[in-house]
Amino acid sequence: MLFLIYRLITNLIFPLSSIYLKFRILRKKEHAIRYKEKLCITETLRNSGKLVWIHSASVGESLSVLPLIEELENNKNINTILITTITLSSSDVIEKKIKNKSKIVHQFLPLDFPIIVKKFIKHWSPNIAIFIESEIWPNLIEEIKKNKIPLMLMNARISEKSFNRWKYIKGLAKKIFGSFDLCLASNKETENFLIELGAKKIKNIGNLKFSNTNIKDDIAVEDGKFSNFLNKKTIWCVASTHENEELICAKAHQEIKKTIPNIFTVIIPRHVSRVQSIKNQILSLNLKVESLSNFSFTSEVDILIVDSFGNNNKFYSLSNIVFLGGSLIKHGGQNPLEPARLGCNVIHGPFINNFYEIYEYLNKLEISQKINNQDEISSYVLKNIKKDKVSNEKTKKINLHGENILKLHVNEINSYLN
Repeated sequence: MLFLIYRLITNLIFPLSSIYLKFRILRKKEHAIRYKEKLCITETLRNSGKLVWIHSASVGESLSVLPLIEELENNKNINTILITTITLSSSDVIEKKIKNKSKIVHQFLPLDFPIIVKKFIKHWSPNIAIFIESEIWPNLIEEIKKNKIPLMLMNARISEKSFNRWKYIKGLAKKIFGSFDLCLASNKETENFLIELGAKKIKNIGNLKFSNTNIKDDIAVEDGKFSNFLNKKTIWCVASTHENEELICAKAHQEIKKTIPNIFTVIIPRHVSRVQSIKNQILSLNLKVESLSNFSFTSEVDILIVDSFGNNNKFYSLSNIVFLGGSLIKHGGQNPLEPARLGCNVIHGPFINNFYEIYEYLNKLEISQKINNQDEISSYVLKNIKKDKVSNEKTKKINLHGENILKLHVNEINSYLN
């Protein structure tokens, strides 16, 4: 019943879809030209042969599937890999990573209107559809099943908050989750939730985010001038931060500076659209702060804010300590594996339920450490900033664990393509 109501509503508001998208363009939330892809208006044709379709909505999800995409790209039985995303930031990340790869096509996911998703499925005619983490679009799923296309929910992650919402519409939940031919849970909690929500076939073969990509970042900061500047500084990173976390870390910087005058803090916010407001907050502390795109290389700079994508790994490689954000606020944390793989000791706040099992693994390797406030951040940095990076032996363990998980995921996909 709820699905029929949803379908009726989406049919009724479909005529407003173009106006909605153009309004979002004015707010710089949609691509000025490629927004038409969300209406399934595209000049890109489907190649012959097998097509694997992977949908990843956000930046984090898009990055997590890159190793999987690399593996599938090497499969001679697969002719095309279609990647769909929703946000501008995730499309930017994917476009940079897949350039010059003729086998891979990127498109924006169509809006979930029956007439549009029907056109999308007819145009691309995928041999398998793979949704990453928690992307649920009822009309799209219905159209996939109508066309008898194998449907997989990969690296599924359902929070307790989301699960409680689904419980209120359990009939719709059973229809939606029961449509998936296979759900690969990223953790035990999600596995249990999927059972309750009516998923028919569930496996827990590990979190895909453990796997690593061979696709290299574009390093926009690698030059002699920058190297000379950093040689005079003691650097640590603050990454994937959310509102208020930058200010907390900037205050920690003030405290650290009393003991280490050349301390240099690099802040990589989760959302670059917040850069100016972050700068304004930090300037109120009488600290010298600049953004990467307008960096002056003057020795007085205390804090650098990275205002572009693709530079995280450069700064992780230069640091031995990274504070991972989303964890001092009730957000649930961000993925700590990228800095951990590059030998960084990861510190985080108490709110890490989104990546609890990953942090648990890193904690066993003595790579991560929980902190609770500004004072504990400054204390940890002062105590450990001069220490070596994490040993190669430990980072190899992470990579090997990720390789095994990746192989299991590839095998599951191949079982539907043979």
